[in-house]
Amino acid sequence: MSLTDKKTPLLTHLVAGGAAGFMEACSCHPLDTIKVRMQLAKHASRGANGKPLGFIGVGLKIVQNESFWALYKGLGAVVSGIVPKMAIRFSSFELYKSWMADAQGKVSMTSVFFAGLAAGTTEAVMVVSPMDLIKIRLQAQRHSMADPLDVPKYRNAPHAAYTIIKEEGVRALYKGVTLTALRQATNQAANFTAYQEMKKIAQRLQDVNELPSYQHLVLGGVSGAMGPLSNAPIDTIKTRIQKSTAPGSGYERFKTVTSEIMKKEGFFAFYKGLTPRLLRVAPGQAVTFMVYEKVRALLDQFSGTKEMSLATK
Repeated sequence: MSLTDKKTPLLTHLVAGGAAGFMEACSCHPLDTIKVRMQLAKHASRGANGKPLGFIGVGLKIVQNESFWALYKGLGAVVSGIVPKMAIRFSSFELYKSWMADAQGKVSMTSVFFAGLAAGTTEAVMVVSPMDLIKIRLQAQRHSMADPLDVPKYRNAPHAAYTIIKEEGVRALYKGVTLTALRQATNQAANFTAYQEMKKIAQRLQDVNELPSYQHLVLGGVSGAMGPLSNAPIDTIKTRIQKSTAPGSGYERFKTVTSEIMKKEGFFAFYKGLTPRLLRVAPGQAVTFMVYEKVRALLDQFSGTKEMSLATK
């Protein structure tokens, strides 16, 4: 990118990222609820035939026992954090990347990786960690949303936040923040690096500056799968820590949860919920990148901003 080109303003990142995140949350949240239930289960759920239920079986069991809308438990917490999360993700990524650019504005693949790492850490600390904890507490509740008399402890995201702060203190919202930051950092480092490199290759092969939306969808899906494959154990441990209301230091909770999983459930328990997480994150990132690129391009066109797209700088 030429140093004289105008940079995409923060408002563009806010609107494009918010739109992308909202679409991602609404389309993929049920898979996240199933993933959380699978990760929190001490023993695999079994069907009438005694065989362990897969992610489809767990999803059907939630619908049968708690109604279809139970798959969307915690969605309010996710949606309320999507706009700032995506604004922080994309704007901080661009900022960190610009700091690592050379005199000609070129950014190496290594720099992109570290910019993604830093962006993931930033969004985790500022938004994702408290949002995740509230979401997990809501998703962990096993009550029927079809029965008005079955009143849960946490009624909605704001009520959950209020109750957690009242009973456990503000610091409770940051339980598992280190693991959340590690998960988000590795997610975004792998995600942005894979997406940008694949997009450059696709543009070179087709000799075009802009790719059609369906290609952003495919590339976003492939790059989105990289994070879950590399950090599934981190996500499982983080989920168990955030669900727990027990006091103690972060290291003590980490040691207790990790040892309990190994002793009682075995090594492969660290990968519980990987399938629904892949099915949640990969299409989620596909939707995110497709919508983000489309909305950003429209806003750039409307505002007259002349800037190369996210993945070609």
